[in-house]
Amino acid sequence: MDLVLLLFVFVLAGFLGFELINKVPSQLHTPLMSGSNAISGITVVGAIAAVGLSPSGWGQVLGFLALVLATINVVGGYLVTDRMLGMFRRKDGNGK
Repeated sequence: MDLVLLLFVFVLAGFLGFELINKVPSQLHTPLMSGSNAISGITVVGAIAAVGLSPSGWGQVLGFLALVLATINVVGGYLVTDRMLGMFRRKDGNGK
């Protein structure tokens, strides 16, 4: 029963996240990316705690996997944000 409830929450969160992201205008993607980076940073901290506090091997493996995926998300988010902000920089030749 618990697995069914967790699966339901996961599917609902995925569907809502997909719908919300598709409705966001392109001008708001940079602020949204900053917010998602903050949330992923919290996920990184939680994954580190899961790896360190888990008594079982499976918990450590899943915590490490969460840590790797959240770190990829944070780094990718900052790269995309930097690229999007680069579109607003002046093109006057001195890099500013």
